[in-house]
Amino acid sequence: MDWDEFAEWGAQISECAAEYHKTLTERPVRAQTNLGEIAAQLSSTPPEAPEGMAQILDDFERIVMPGITHWQHPRFFAYFPANAAPPSMLADFLVTTIAAQCMLWQTSPAATEIEGVMIDWLRQAMGLPDGFTGVIEDSASSATLSAVLTMRERATGFTGNREGLNAKGNLRIYCSDQVHSSIDRACWVAGIGQDNLAKLPTTGRHFAMDTKALEDAIEADTAAGHQPAGIIAVTGATGVGASDMLVNVLDVAKRHDLYTHLDAAWAGSAMICPEYHSAFWQGVDGFDSIVFNPHKWMGAQFDCSVQFLRDAQPQLDTLKIEPEYLKTSGSPVTNYSEWTIPLGRRFRALKIWFLIRAYGLGGLRARIRNHVTWAEEVCAAIRAMDGFEIVTNPILSIFSFRCPGDDARQQRLVDALNDDGRIYLTQGMHEGRKVIRFQVGQFDTTRDHVMMAADVIAEVHAAVA
Repeated sequence: MDWDEFAEWGAQISECAAEYHKTLTERPVRAQTNLGEIAAQLSSTPPEAPEGMAQILDDFERIVMPGITHWQHPRFFAYFPANAAPPSMLADFLVTTIAAQCMLWQTSPAATEIEGVMIDWLRQAMGLPDGFTGVIEDSASSATLSAVLTMRERATGFTGNREGLNAKGNLRIYCSDQVHSSIDRACWVAGIGQDNLAKLPTTGRHFAMDTKALEDAIEADTAAGHQPAGIIAVTGATGVGASDMLVNVLDVAKRHDLYTHLDAAWAGSAMICPEYHSAFWQGVDGFDSIVFNPHKWMGAQFDCSVQFLRDAQPQLDTLKIEPEYLKTSGSPVTNYSEWTIPLGRRFRALKIWFLIRAYGLGGLRARIRNHVTWAEEVCAAIRAMDGFEIVTNPILSIFSFRCPGDDARQQRLVDALNDDGRIYLTQGMHEGRKVIRFQVGQFDTTRDHVMMAADVIAEVHAAVA
């Protein structure tokens, strides 16, 4: 393909992309294909001769699109959103066009310098104090792993990387029983182990970590000869939106000199709205590490996760490695590959720059506020249905409910709703019972789309009851 052909096909693909988004509501939200159906349509051997782009794109529409679950559909209420606002998609198109490897300042100065400014724009937008720096990662999982590794190194006097963990004793990490599975995985990968991740009970309407239980666990572990290493708090956990009392967690951490990380992957975006700070953000400036995903609720094309650091040095001391071929001569510069686990880095900051400039913080706040309001309204509509139970009330824009019947009936309703295709929901577990999760957050959803979900739930439930 030459560059003239590239331009022609690029224009055609852009038109198809716009048409796709304008007609999304005509498609079922979740893919309706059966297991193995897509793979069966692919050749079992790679082609020896080149094939035309027209045929490739025809096959894309015929084979790929039926097997896509449409995350940008305005009636996507499952999991958490993975939004892709148009300006961020255009930014990623440019990033792909440039195809720069942004591991060092000198390998793309613009990428490094814009990243630093975007981190500071977001710091200001979220009410974090001067002095916080940060880095853009691929996902919250990577940021959490970076924080857990830093906890490990700090607890071992920064000797773990060099000496290994033999004879270091049992390092202990503390969190609530509401955290995302990425915390478990980080402890696996860091060599700390599942058995040394202490998951504590929660309390209160936001299901916050019981800090009395936290204190007791730390003291018991210390008495048993274990080494407490860090605490991971959460704002807006995946299950039902559980949110810890940050000030209380920090009080315990300070008494025991423990490193702290806050997982605000989903709900962090809502903290650009000052009115949510009192319930969810008080004390946040005391955390050593904070992660949130602009690629969830804010509208940045996946992948784009921001890790804020109160002091970057402990993470640099944990992750920085500098062979001769990666050294930069001359003035000191920031090389963000030294802040993260991967060496290779994409130019992720560009989509944040495009996104914030295209909508302004005011436009982004308006969307988030609408989602919170509409979640409360659709929750009230489901609460009014005969026999339905709201299990957890809205925390920002997520809540959970149950239809009449046992756990099997909850799953039967979820499956029927997703097979119906008009909306997409997922199940979860809360306090030993299966629940149906409902979150509002797709970038272009409207109140009509959200409220329609209540009608669909009632209709489908009546058909399967």
